[in-house]
Amino acid sequence: MGKGARPKLERLAEKLRQIREAFGLSQSEMLSRLAMEDFITYHRISDYELGKNEPPLVIILRYARVAGISTDVLIDDEMDLPAKLSRKAKRSRR
Repeated sequence: MGKGARPKLERLAEKLRQIREAFGLSQSEMLSRLAMEDFITYHRISDYELGKNEPPLVIILRYARVAGISTDVLIDDEMDLPAKLSRKAKRSRR
């Protein structure tokens, strides 16, 4: 394991915003859907979507579960989100 910073995910912020908007959720509602209200505030969702901060892996995993996609789709800048996200995706479990 190197001690240097890992490369920045260039499209992650855009994908996180697209997921929230595809489900028609506010940032507060997205936080609730992620089941992370006890850990972060909805302001963090804004930071993630604007690329100010990169979310921890657990948040990336929960976004993927909410959207019904693989984490690969979120973290691979060469992959696009599916044209239609699954509305059947469930609320993340704690």
